[in-house]
Amino acid sequence: MTGVPGEASATDSEAGSRRDEPGRRRVLARRALIAGVALWAVALTVLVFVRGGNEPPPAAAPAPSPSPSETLTTAQVYQTLLPSIVLIQASGGSSDVDPDARTAARTALGTGVVANASGVILTALHVVEGARSISVTFADGSRSTASVVQSDPALDIAVLAPDGLPDVVVPATLGGGAAVGDDVVAIGNQLGLADSTTSGVVSGLNRTVARSGAAALRGLIQFDAAVNPGSSGGPLINARGEVIGIIVALANPTDAGTFIGVGFAVPIGAALGASEGDGRAPPL
Repeated sequence: MTGVPGEASATDSEAGSRRDEPGRRRVLARRALIAGVALWAVALTVLVFVRGGNEPPPAAAPAPSPSPSETLTTAQVYQTLLPSIVLIQASGGSSDVDPDARTAARTALGTGVVANASGVILTALHVVEGARSISVTFADGSRSTASVVQSDPALDIAVLAPDGLPDVVVPATLGGGAAVGDDVVAIGNQLGLADSTTSGVVSGLNRTVARSGAAALRGLIQFDAAVNPGSSGGPLINARGEVIGIIVALANPTDAGTFIGVGFAVPIGAALGASEGDGRAPPL
């Protein structure tokens, strides 16, 4: 039996259409999903521009790092200078500039500061002047005899060379000017109290101090950090840990010889130029 021409073709076409229907649905669904994602992206972009303007939000700037401090605390100055501080004991001296620093056995007590890697020590001349023997004790407890190798009586400055050195020599940093109002620290063995530390300010410059039996000291730094007998020869230190002067005197209108608020130091530049007048520079 033969079929009617055309009917078989129509039937086959309808069957193929039914078979392809699920595929077309999947294609349409995928297209709808893509269109929805695109619309969501456009909407989000519009929202960002409406809220934040036409410029993207700026990136967060990193916080600036704090700059290192240019000054030290009194405690930091003390810790920095302590390894360079020397206790000086001089027996049999004849100086009367600091008589209260001497015991009945005529032993002067003073302070010095290590000035270079060779262990050379700067101190006040009146501490060691005329002494038969000089003993120095370094910060690590080691002791040595020492001798005066240079001096300048006009400045009351002496340079000592120890006969022995500690295992580690720690010279101080020398230098730096002084201005009225600058913070300063004094370290010394005042009244026999080893490594005493006081602080204050520069209270005057270019001062002159009279001395009994000797020419007046001139060009001194005046300061108000407490010093007493035993402080002589110790360092006056600025807030950067630099030795700006060598302590040589205190002012007291009475005969007590103790501190009432005014001390004096030879500027370090002058102290470094101390000599015996023969044209030689001190061995620094």
